Amino acid sequence: MTTLFNSSQEIVFVLHGLNVTQTNRHIYFVFFLILYLVTICINLTLIFTIVLEKMFHDPMYLFLCNLCINGIIGIFFIYFYVHCEFTHLTVMAYDRYVAICKPLHYHCIMTVRKVWTLILLSWLLSWLDCSIGMVLLARLPLCSVDIDRLYCSNWAVVKLSCVDTTIDNIHSYFYIFYHFFQAIFILISYVNIVKASLRSVVQRRKFMQTCLPHLITLINLTISLLFDVMYARYGSKTSLLALRNIMSVEFLVVPPLVNPIIYGMNLREIRYKVVQMLNCKVVPQ
Repeated sequence: MTTLFNSSQEIVFVLHGLNVTQTNRHIYFVFFLILYLVTICINLTLIFTIVLEKMFHDPMYLFLCNLCINGIIGIFFIYFYVHCEFTHLTVMAYDRYVAICKPLHYHCIMTVRKVWTLILLSWLLSWLDCSIGMVLLARLPLCSVDIDRLYCSNWAVVKLSCVDTTIDNIHSYFYIFYHFFQAIFILISYVNIVKASLRSVVQRRKFMQTCLPHLITLINLTISLLFDVMYARYGSKTSLLALRNIMSVEFLVVPPLVNPIIYGMNLREIRYKVVQMLNCKVVPQ
């Protein structure tokens, strides 16, 4: 028998994604606790390095700082994190396009006002889209409280509804197409960046140092999100639960952990300053 839950009732969701971890729950807990602490530590290290060092108050480093802040926020706000991450990467692609394709006009185009406008828009647009999704979700009566995932995602809750969810579907597809056009914009930017990089050794070096980490981050996030979205909408409940769990958390765990490491290792100035902050004597190459 189907039970109808309305918006006036207190609803507690049951997350069945944790069932597979019962036998080794202590091992999983310790592993993810260490992962959590390392993620917080390396992101905060990069954030404080960029904020405290005036030499890093350039657009590229400010956008990187923004990406790390979003990585920490993503630990608490999953839905908001995804929107912000893709939008931040789009802004970073635009910044790299201007830096490599129009180097002489870079500081004229990427003014302080424009940089902060792009950062604020990244947060505000993501907040607006998430707010719309939450408002649409809150109006739905639910027929179940069982979610076959590790966490309570928007679409997982929508699927529990007893009524027509056409409006929610339209919003979801709009969200998908919105990020699709962001991906197209990034692709066009990188086509132009690669063309410009082939013209000189200096441009190729700049591409390898600043664009390659961004590209790795983007590819990882895109593939992870694609698998998660495809499974959330079309996946089968008969598939292996452990595999489903990995697919559902990969884009939440890997980018916040890997992004600071990739950028920190590849950008010599940041690497040197981080080591210097840790009171280690290092001579920059």
